[in-house]
Amino acid sequence: MRKFVLFILIITVFLGCSTMYYNKTPMPLSAIDKVYHEVALEPVMEKDVFRMAMTGYSKIMPQNNSMISIIDFSRPSTDKRYYLIDLANKTLLFHTYTSHGVNSGEDLAIAFSDKNGSRQSSLGFYLTAETYEGKHGTSLKLDGLERGFNKHARKRYIVIHSADYVSEDFIKENGRLGRSWGCPALPTDITQDIIQLIKEGSVLFIYGNDEKYLEKSILIR
Repeated sequence: MRKFVLFILIITVFLGCSTMYYNKTPMPLSAIDKVYHEVALEPVMEKDVFRMAMTGYSKIMPQNNSMISIIDFSRPSTDKRYYLIDLANKTLLFHTYTSHGVNSGEDLAIAFSDKNGSRQSSLGFYLTAETYEGKHGTSLKLDGLERGFNKHARKRYIVIHSADYVSEDFIKENGRLGRSWGCPALPTDITQDIIQLIKEGSVLFIYGNDEKYLEKSILIR
């Protein structure tokens, strides 16, 4: 009996420490499409990207469930490819620029990795965590939820922070956005507002044209 109780405790602890996608029945596509139209995302975001983001979101059941951040790395860095959506009020709060890793590509991110030292961006679903004060000011730690794609995000110091190379002025001078060491950096004038809205348990989904991720991720379908 003691061995059985111990086994149950171990399983409980293991499940509690694993990733958060416990809900195996995702939101129906009809409901996702309804939100897509209510937020009026048609001019700025591909429906398939939003469908993947919301499918994973509905499986994760985040603590901070009113906000979802989506980054579309299939778009060039000269496009505004970060989206912050208020799901409770069906509103696109921010639509702005964001950087990819220096070794992921020039204007377009084409290579992704979860390896330490790769200086590449990592795809997939994250939960936002706590803030801290760093060289870029208040920054936001991220916990990757997908083994093989972003699980080492915290060890790699993949965080959301501000950067002066994420700006239209930089694009005008260089023909592309500046690049990070893998962090999705945001414009300096709005980063703090975004961090305050999404910190401590909201979903971030980073999409890219990557066959391995699209084939292997269990959260996007």
